[in-house]
Amino acid sequence: MTMEYIPYKSKLYPDLLRDIASPPTCLYLVGTIPELPMVSIVGSRALTEYGQYMTYRLAYDLAKAGFCIVSGMALGVDAIAHKAALEAGGATLAVLAGGLDSPSPRSNYWLFERILASGGGVISEYPAGATPFKQNFPARNRIIAGLSLATIITEANASSGSLITANFALQANRMIMAVPGNVTSPRSAGPNNLLKLGAKPVTDAVDVLTELGLASEALAPKTVRADSAEEATIMELIGNGHHTTAALIEKSDIEASSIASILSLMEITGKVRNIGSGQWILTS
Repeated sequence: MTMEYIPYKSKLYPDLLRDIASPPTCLYLVGTIPELPMVSIVGSRALTEYGQYMTYRLAYDLAKAGFCIVSGMALGVDAIAHKAALEAGGATLAVLAGGLDSPSPRSNYWLFERILASGGGVISEYPAGATPFKQNFPARNRIIAGLSLATIITEANASSGSLITANFALQANRMIMAVPGNVTSPRSAGPNNLLKLGAKPVTDAVDVLTELGLASEALAPKTVRADSAEEATIMELIGNGHHTTAALIEKSDIEASSIASILSLMEITGKVRNIGSGQWILTS
């Protein structure tokens, strides 16, 4: 693994990051910093199915639209956002709170490798051998916010560290966006509180582009036709918010033994995508 040292005055140092109140004096990089507009997606490590779905959907579509997805490679929202960007064939950049020679958490090392293999990058302001101490994470969050035109919080409790990232984005005069959630869910307390304070509500990637004054042909509506009554039923149910295999079985009249094969065929023909944990999204 080749690690690159990027001092503040280097041409490789990201311009947006220079503009924050306390930019890192240097960065350490493995891979490449994508030369694309960046949006950060952050949130809780423990997610509901709704949080998993919204994080994946936003990251996937924004990566398709030409954004680099920035996050912290942690469990939960971070990992899902990076994974979705990779599966969209897009770019992603991870910011770590320790040395790049020992990326943390170890359980996400596969993600570290996939990000590098895809042409993305992993950065840190800490040299090789640095331990990701607890106090490093708030400092890391200022970099995530500082790299990005906007920071999106998809799901987080009221005291989540991701709200620190939102505060850094506010200090840097960057846009803060939040996904509205169930008011009875503790996992949506963070985004809902941000919305009360003036964050922009986001329900899909088009909302993000609209707020940033951008457009993308990649997000233009596409017509995908069902090839059978069963496929039409499944597509309608997913479109109405029933994303899990269990929900599709419960809400449809289709035999449980047939659902798996129908979904597999729909995935092969590009109508749906499996985003993990038994959840499905429409590709259109």
